[in-house]
Amino acid sequence: MAGRGTPAMVLLAKRGITHRTHPYDVPADVPNYGALVAAALGVAPERVFKTLVTEVDGALTVAVVPVTGELDLKALAAAVGGKRATLAERVAAERATGYVRGGISPLGQRKRLPTVLDAAALAHPTVYVSAGRRGLQVELDPADLIALTDARTARLTGN
Repeated sequence: MAGRGTPAMVLLAKRGITHRTHPYDVPADVPNYGALVAAALGVAPERVFKTLVTEVDGALTVAVVPVTGELDLKALAAAVGGKRATLAERVAAERATGYVRGGISPLGQRKRLPTVLDAAALAHPTVYVSAGRRGLQVELDPADLIALTDARTARLTGN
C-alpha cells in the first residue's frame, strides 16, 4: 500500500487502527488546496482536515481543522488555556513534526505536540487527514484520531 512507510502509516499499522489511504494529485501551492484535494478524492470538503502547526504562548501546538474553514487563533489559544496564538514558522513546524509543508500529518509526528481537533470532526463517521506526505490522505474514525494524538476537541473555526 502506498505510504506505508510514513510515520503516520507506521503508527496506524502498529496500533491496528482501521483506516484507508487515498492518493491524490493536486499541486501543493495552489489556492483552495484543501477544496481541490476533497474534489480529487470525491468527498465532501467538510470531511477533509488540514493540520496547522501553531505557537500558543510560545509553545508549538497542532490545530486540525476542516479545509472549509479558517483557524480562529483566539479559539485555539483558549482551548489550550493560552492567551495568544500565531501560525508557527514553516521551518519550526517541519522540524518538530518531521513532515514537509503540504504533508504534515497530525499522526506520527517527531515530537508529540499538544493537539486540538475541531469539534466539527465529530459530526462525521470518518475524516481525512494527511498521511504524512503530499499526495496521500488517510481516512479514519475521528475517535481514533483523538486517541492517537491525545487531542482535545474545541470549536476552532466558524464552520
